[in-house]
Amino acid sequence: MARKKEYIEEAVIEKAMTVFWKNGYENTSMQMLEKEMGINKFSIYSSFGNKHGLFLESLKTYKKKVNCIFEEFKKANQGLQDIKDFFYNSVKFCSVKGNQKGCLLTNTYNEFSEKEDQQIQEQMSSFMNNLKELFIQKLSMDTSKDKKTIVQQANYLLIAKHGLAAASKVNNQQEIEDYIEMTFHNL
Repeated sequence: MARKKEYIEEAVIEKAMTVFWKNGYENTSMQMLEKEMGINKFSIYSSFGNKHGLFLESLKTYKKKVNCIFEEFKKANQGLQDIKDFFYNSVKFCSVKGNQKGCLLTNTYNEFSEKEDQQIQEQMSSFMNNLKELFIQKLSMDTSKDKKTIVQQANYLLIAKHGLAAASKVNNQQEIEDYIEMTFHNL
């Protein structure tokens, strides 16, 4: 007879996500996960297969958490101002008590950029391609810009968003606001 789980899976994934967000994948040990999640290795392996499986579930949970920001961004119709608001909302999300600084997806993108992990690469590529497409849609609202300029600006904004995520881990609020304002100053 299979043992009944004595924990709520969503709750332990949320706790694991916090550990990965704070430490990254490589620097997170099974002992750290056990301690934070309040369950043993056997339960982790039983529910998620391994640390990698738990990490993939953590990424899914993070995407659900930030989905409200993306939904607001998708629905907005002010073009470049929508992108700027998205930058501010992203920083605001990471400053909420209980959230870690920076962006788990950007951190993962950076950590796995040179690793051959097909599952993580697919998740990151999908996320980045979707974000770039949203930037292109918003930039295309300005009919005075040609397609080449729009794509160049979308690429610039994608990299600026990575920079913002990294900066939000170490820079103060005024420096972050100045960064955002200067990013959009000449667009």
